Amino acid sequence: MNTQYRALVVTPVKNAVENTIATIKSIAASNVDVLHTVYNDYSDVETEKILEQNTSVFGYELIHLRNLTSSPSPNYKTVLQHAQRRALDLGLDLIIVESDVEVKADTFEQLISFNSEHTNSALVGAITVGYDGQVNFPYLKFKNEPKKAVKTNRSLSFCCTLLANRYLQTFDFLNLDSSKDWYDTIISHKALELSFENYILMNVPTLHKPHGSRPWKQLKYTNPLKYYWLKLIKGRDKI
Repeated sequence: MNTQYRALVVTPVKNAVENTIATIKSIAASNVDVLHTVYNDYSDVETEKILEQNTSVFGYELIHLRNLTSSPSPNYKTVLQHAQRRALDLGLDLIIVESDVEVKADTFEQLISFNSEHTNSALVGAITVGYDGQVNFPYLKFKNEPKKAVKTNRSLSFCCTLLANRYLQTFDFLNLDSSKDWYDTIISHKALELSFENYILMNVPTLHKPHGSRPWKQLKYTNPLKYYWLKLIKGRDKI
């Protein structure tokens, strides 16, 4: 059991180094002690060099996924499986913060506190907003919710989401479908199947720069025909 840290925070990274460093910097400024691990998913040489140089600046651990798997990016499944084992070994909740998100100093404190008070929670997500402070993708479905905390049967994104240790103990991520790329929907629904509850916190806003961690996905809006062609031909973005 770990007593030094309040949570294990993980950030998968694939290039987009400017957004990534902004994410890392915001996590380092948290007002609670967290163990932050950055998973480098076969980024380019320049990104890898910058990530290595900044480990001592911001105090995060850097894991190169090439040391864990030979599978080409994206390797979200490997990240989730490795992070789950570590969170269970340390007795900590797991918080995923993607590299196009910036948290506030009290974000983790609020997620951890809410989860502690709701003993049947599995996933607790922070609402995402743009620079204008308005709810944005992927949580537009919640934008008109008046409550501060919304219990939901809809899937949560992993933009900034706590996965409770109690839930990690019940569902082994080794059972995740290897044919998929992303697992937020699967993991959200599995929690409900196991009689847990999922929440989105409307009063815990985090800045989200949509698809900043995977720039090619901007094609979905700028050139949808090319996006869906790549999705079909190259098998990208399997949910």
